[in-house]
Amino acid sequence: MAFRPFVFASASCMAICLATSAQAQTTSANDGVGEEPDTRIVEQPVADEPVVTNPIVVTGVRASIVGALNVRRDSTQIVDSVVAEDVGKLPDNNVVEALQRVTGIQVTDRAGGEAATVTIRGLPDPLTTLNGRNIFTAAGQSFALQDISANLVKQVNVYKTRSADQIETGLAGQIDVRTRRPLDFDGFAISGLARGIYNEQADSYNPNVALLISDRFETGIGEIGVLVNASYAKTDYRNMSTTAGALIPFATENPPAGSGLAPLERIFPGEGNVNWQPGLDAGLPTAPGSTLSINGVDTPYYLSRDAVFNSDLYGERERPAVNAVVQWQPNNSSVYTAEVFYAGFRGNTFNSLQFSFVDWWGNPGPVELYDGTNLIKSRVVDDVFGFNSGDYSTASTDSYVYALNGQWDVGTNGFITADIAYQDSTNETDFIAQRVSRTADQITVDFNAGDDIPSFHFADDSLLRDPSVWNVGELYDSAGRSEGSAFTVQIDGGYEWDYGFLRGVKAGFRYDNRDASTFTRTQDAAPIGGTLAELGEDAQFYNSDFQDGLADVPRSWVVANGYYLRDNADTVRALYGLPTSDTLELDRVFDINEVSMAAYALADTEVEIFGRPLQMQAGLRYVAVTTKSDFFDRLDNGSLTRASTGTEEFLPSFTARYELTDDIRLRFNYGETLRRPAFGDLNPNYTLTGDLTNLGYGNGTAGNADLEPTRSKNFDAAIEWYFERNSAIYVTAFRREIDGLVVPLTALTFIPDNDIVAGATDTFAITRPVNASSGVLKGVEAGLTYFPTYLPGFLDGLGFNGSLTVLDSNQNIPQSDSAGNIVGERQSEFFNVSNLSYNATLAYDRGPISTRLSYIWREEFLHNNETRQFANPIGIWYQPEDSLDFQLTVSPTDNIGITFDAVNLLKSNQQSYYKFEDAGGPERFNLGTLQLARTFALGVRFTFD
Repeated sequence: MAFRPFVFASASCMAICLATSAQAQTTSANDGVGEEPDTRIVEQPVADEPVVTNPIVVTGVRASIVGALNVRRDSTQIVDSVVAEDVGKLPDNNVVEALQRVTGIQVTDRAGGEAATVTIRGLPDPLTTLNGRNIFTAAGQSFALQDISANLVKQVNVYKTRSADQIETGLAGQIDVRTRRPLDFDGFAISGLARGIYNEQADSYNPNVALLISDRFETGIGEIGVLVNASYAKTDYRNMSTTAGALIPFATENPPAGSGLAPLERIFPGEGNVNWQPGLDAGLPTAPGSTLSINGVDTPYYLSRDAVFNSDLYGERERPAVNAVVQWQPNNSSVYTAEVFYAGFRGNTFNSLQFSFVDWWGNPGPVELYDGTNLIKSRVVDDVFGFNSGDYSTASTDSYVYALNGQWDVGTNGFITADIAYQDSTNETDFIAQRVSRTADQITVDFNAGDDIPSFHFADDSLLRDPSVWNVGELYDSAGRSEGSAFTVQIDGGYEWDYGFLRGVKAGFRYDNRDASTFTRTQDAAPIGGTLAELGEDAQFYNSDFQDGLADVPRSWVVANGYYLRDNADTVRALYGLPTSDTLELDRVFDINEVSMAAYALADTEVEIFGRPLQMQAGLRYVAVTTKSDFFDRLDNGSLTRASTGTEEFLPSFTARYELTDDIRLRFNYGETLRRPAFGDLNPNYTLTGDLTNLGYGNGTAGNADLEPTRSKNFDAAIEWYFERNSAIYVTAFRREIDGLVVPLTALTFIPDNDIVAGATDTFAITRPVNASSGVLKGVEAGLTYFPTYLPGFLDGLGFNGSLTVLDSNQNIPQSDSAGNIVGERQSEFFNVSNLSYNATLAYDRGPISTRLSYIWREEFLHNNETRQFANPIGIWYQPEDSLDFQLTVSPTDNIGITFDAVNLLKSNQQSYYKFEDAGGPERFNLGTLQLARTFALGVRFTFD
């Protein structure tokens, strides 16, 4: 029964359910569609028979690993999974962290004590689904997976290949999060957990609790199941980072006559970039004696960082979540499911920023160069300007999914499923920041004092804490809201048989009507004079122990108190003569309606080759998308621009699976996918920043209403050897040929009558997204799960799980002139792609003890490009990243477990540097160092059923 989604879920989850508080599923339709569109080519029993697919009855941490292995073995597609024991028992607080041990997954951006960004085989746009339904956050195209608590999750499937019955978007693949169902359980069940998590860096203790209650009842109209699963997590965290600024050219100590430069004077580009061209990919030459033409004179120059700064950010986030499900099974051939899912986020951050220029102010001091270069390693500068800033921001998200689902058996060989869902998501943000400034007598800086971290101090660091020397500067005040909703209907049906070449057919239809809107406001104000001391003690904030033991930088400074700004926002606005909250309104930015309709057909076939079955599946998906947009220009009194685009695509897929022996399987998959533009990327209106560094122009961004989908042709081939019942080794080779990649293109644009206060200008370097690139991503991934059966005594229960991923990527990046015309191209790696990454887990599960030690490592990678206004290499690279995590569960009874978790035992940091091709590197082009938190958690779990 290759096409019965609810049966497939039962088959693939059998070992998983045995490993958790749930009892093994005993009947057909317990999971509901939107099910994962799993189209496994395997024999399935009829709906009223127990589902058994080579079950491996084990418990604890071993069961979670073996359960994930079963999912891969039984699937037609190439699927890797995290099952309930993984998500619940590893030191993972959300889905993103749980995925980092999956083959081919790389995560990054670990600020705030958690990982935030997921890539699958180097691609950053996985389709996110919940129980098979496409979900999103507000006006985005995907869901913030970190907002899904690990406590709600039964299983997470990562689909790396696609078939025609899967939603077509997401070049990277699909991440499907499965929650629990009441008919997963035999009867009444209650389970829960309570953990206290200590964040060492923030010195905070944080709660993480969850409770599940489920029951099923025999009634006169059939069996009814009810489940409520709720969780709450709160985290107080602290991010501390030290950064060296961008590279800028300066005159040498003895500039030639006629250049017009004073010793060590900063060299600005000048009008029309007559002195040097910002945004060069590799930056200006670093060889000793390199020159620039200044006023017609060949002038030697030095390259030096223009600034150093510290960021001390205090954050708090809360994540409440609830999943409520009612199931009705009137007979053995039908089941109906109604559910509500809610995920919330509440967060605030207060960033205490201490920023100082290391620039020429007419009184330069001595400099030290790196050997054999014109790069300044250390210097002393007098009369330097700096500012401190207290930045406070809040964010809140509420996302709801409401769904009704029905599944019906048609005879013994057919099925029909129908699913109706409505979802609504809203995100709101607020930001207020106040700067204070001063001119310090002197600063001494070593831009790389060791371990790729800068060191700097002032002539008198104690003045950093004296509010009377800090002048009240600019105020920045903004807010935004984004909203999204969707109504979705999906119908699927299929029929199969056990003879002949053609073994089954499946077809379906999906309709999705999506709305998205965004709103914003901003008001900035120039300095008002006076000192921070005059605003009173409540308006002042002092940090302490900044990066103690890591960086040789000031440990403490004073800033405007972000908490005071939040609580007294209108008072502060009135000081600057700005409108207060009773008159502030958000301006509409865009309204977008996107309607997509898709239909597909699939056919299963089977032939014998050398006496072994070759199972094949071919499908075609047709999708038609119409996008209608209204854009409102805030710089032109909200004037309206309308746009309408349409796309029609036929997306073929083909899968073959051959059982070379009972233990060895070969797979091949070809499929085509697409990525639709993000709604924000379609908005043609400007977001502007003034000329803050005296370049002669500001910068800004805008969208492009003419963006088209990005398309990908995907090839996968795998071999899997299940050499023991609990063990396997597998290798997959893959290739992605991607056309129409969206890349940024920059052009100088004249925009008069704008409302820029800081760095007022009428000229801006505007960067827009364009479909102007293509690329190829290819690689190999290998995985091993091994639980030996021959170990003696107490060693029985020891096992290993690990994977290795090797990637190679290349895309063409267009080069443009100042008018935005494409004049050439260069080659680049994909962003966020480590060419090599691996993870290794040593697990032990015996008696009441269940434990594992996991290590994750990824090679350096290109993270993003710098703003194209500086002379440094524009590529910002991250140094290799790793994490060593530990988990221990001791179960004094079958129903209770005491847990201890530790994350980032090695106290790893996140470091970045500038590099382009062979230019740059961490030794001389170091950028930022962010301390990553180490956390420890102690908790208790219970399960009674």
